[in-house]
Amino acid sequence: MGDAEFLQEMGRRVNAQRREKHMTQEQLAELMDVSPQMVSNLELGKKAIRPENLLKLSQVLQVSADYLLGGQRSETELGEIAEKFARISPKHQQIIGALIDSLAVGSEQ
Repeated sequence: MGDAEFLQEMGRRVNAQRREKHMTQEQLAELMDVSPQMVSNLELGKKAIRPENLLKLSQVLQVSADYLLGGQRSETELGEIAEKFARISPKHQQIIGALIDSLAVGSEQ
């Protein structure tokens, strides 16, 4: 994976996490004490993030830097996902399981 693709993938993860938290780019920028343009550039994969801002970003979005950088969830994050999964109905668990299976097969192709 090249640098541009790496930055774009990271930007997609940042965007998804920000939206999951129901935040605008401006709100995220304010919480990180950076410009909204920096957040926009990051999400678009136009510029890399400084290490100190990566730390702020992971804290504000409540995800690990490992996840933001490489898409790998920490054990804590996986545990939180498992807890959420356990709280939904068995029918919805089956639907989600089937969706995960179809996505996993699709990513192998």
